[in-house]
Amino acid sequence: MATQAEVQSHCIGVCSMDAATGFCQGCYRTIEEIQAWWDLDNTQKQEIIEKSNARLAQQFN
Repeated sequence: MATQAEVQSHCIGVCSMDAATGFCQGCYRTIEEIQAWWDLDNTQKQEIIEKSNARLAQQFN
């Protein structure tokens, strides 16, 4: 039985929380999402990636 590859964090090492938005300025995750990351399954991790990508896109609209 093949195992599914682990979804990788998209952290870029710019770990600074924006006080106005509550999002990391590097990966656009919340502190809660960052703290929970290692306990989440791949589906939950993918959902967080999609949310943070949407947050990033909104910054440039």
